[in-house]
Amino acid sequence: MKREVPVKKNEEYIIDIKGFGHDGEGVGKVDEFTLFTPMTLKGEKVKVKVVKVNKNFGFGKLQEIIEPSENREEPVCENYYKCGGCQLQHLNYKGQLELKKERVKDVLERIGGFTVGKDIVLNDVIGMEEPYRYRNKVQLPVGEDENGIKIGFYAKKSHRIIDMDKCYIQNEEGEIITKLLKEWMRIEKVSAYDESTGEGIVRHVMVRKGYKTGEVMVVIVTNKKKVNGLDKLAEILKENIEGLVSVIQNINTKKTNVILGLENKIIWGKEDIEDYIGKFKFKISPLSFFQVNPIQTEVLYNKALEYANLTGNEVVFDAYCGTGTISLFLSQKAKKVYGVEIIDEAIIKARENAVENNVDNVEFFTGKCEEVIPKIIKKGVKADVVVVDPPRKGCEESLLHAITEINPKRIVYVSCDPATLARDLKILRELGYMAEEVTPVDMFPHTAHVETVVLLSQLKQKPDDYINVTIELDDVDITSAETKATYDEIKKYVAEHNAGMKVSNLYISQVKRKCGIEVGKNYNLPKNEDSRQPQCPEDKESAIVEALKHFKMIQKN
Repeated sequence: MKREVPVKKNEEYIIDIKGFGHDGEGVGKVDEFTLFTPMTLKGEKVKVKVVKVNKNFGFGKLQEIIEPSENREEPVCENYYKCGGCQLQHLNYKGQLELKKERVKDVLERIGGFTVGKDIVLNDVIGMEEPYRYRNKVQLPVGEDENGIKIGFYAKKSHRIIDMDKCYIQNEEGEIITKLLKEWMRIEKVSAYDESTGEGIVRHVMVRKGYKTGEVMVVIVTNKKKVNGLDKLAEILKENIEGLVSVIQNINTKKTNVILGLENKIIWGKEDIEDYIGKFKFKISPLSFFQVNPIQTEVLYNKALEYANLTGNEVVFDAYCGTGTISLFLSQKAKKVYGVEIIDEAIIKARENAVENNVDNVEFFTGKCEEVIPKIIKKGVKADVVVVDPPRKGCEESLLHAITEINPKRIVYVSCDPATLARDLKILRELGYMAEEVTPVDMFPHTAHVETVVLLSQLKQKPDDYINVTIELDDVDITSAETKATYDEIKKYVAEHNAGMKVSNLYISQVKRKCGIEVGKNYNLPKNEDSRQPQCPEDKESAIVEALKHFKMIQKN
């Protein structure tokens, strides 16, 4: 029977906000039907207007706050309710940190299957002392309407530019530069880009600042190579911007949402700026990836270094290493660090950064982590510690299998998305690694984003925590069983004969051990009285047994 939706579009309802959604919006219910409503807070009673209805949930627009949360506060930004740059300025900073911890806890339990406080430690979010003016880079679209040039952030869920003079999360130099750019465009009659037609000249302005060096770079993104008056703009900027060392034209003639093109032309000054994270100096070009909050980046990396627990004798893999920032931090206490990143330009910069900082115990490779790291392993290199810092989509599962095959002592996972983090931690647990401690770090105050650092260690099990496999000892042939099939061959056989079923190294080792087949010393050994590890489900157990029989590692009945 089809369920009748208890709400109607454009109707108003009074609801209690019981939690938060992925983007920081409030979550309430009408007769068990979920409504997501931006600008509402947990604990509030509000009147909302339903603006969209789906099969299982809908979206509301705040009409009235009947009972406000004690954590609600007035946003400092006058454009907050129009702009899409921030989502949480209506929530005080203490409440923001609590929300982000709650979000991490939710996905760890709901997606990862962990019990926070029992089998995993979740620390408080590490926040900022001053959660404003923290961005060292800002990219602003440039547009034009009947009222003139507009530079600012896009309105929520649109490409309509909200013109603004102030932004409290960017550096103050950016505000001065946008005003100067508008005036220059007006005087020189330089048009703004229109993304609907592909016509116009100035598309974006990007400002990068070295927070420790004070160096400032201005990048004007244009739709044409030849633009009159750029030299004059550089002179205006030089006169008004303290610390300016670089003015660059970036050329992007493609009709695309991608902000930067691949060609840069120096109008004045240097091709890059410099800044520090900790004691390490980095060169930052227009196209370089560099964390936008340098203060919290140092906090994040120091926590990763703490979790790595290096003594100077360890070999470390740094997967998704980018321009080598974490690799250099790890190099302080590691014997050797191997960094891998798919973007060739990032690896070139990583190598330059290593040379610039006189670091000689790091080596960088270009390629997909899930392809390059197994090749490094095949050459006989095994890591004691593995650090992963993947993009928002998380790690490729093949990479997780590859790194657990070499049995590192610890894995440190740095994540920019709690949901994919929880998914990957669940996979790693199946592969024999348990998340012990989780520390969120607030890299982007006033937004819904949160970064997280996790320490994982090898699971060990008690001697009596074996699975039940019904096999008579007379059926077992262990004379040369280990030479008959690798773990990957067993996985392949299981997948091919069981509709793509995936089994982990841990599950295979559990079945092999019960069958009397020797397995690596790191599997199935007890660490302490309270240790636990996931046990192989019956369907996977049967599939693995059939694979062992196929490879003559045990005899068929």
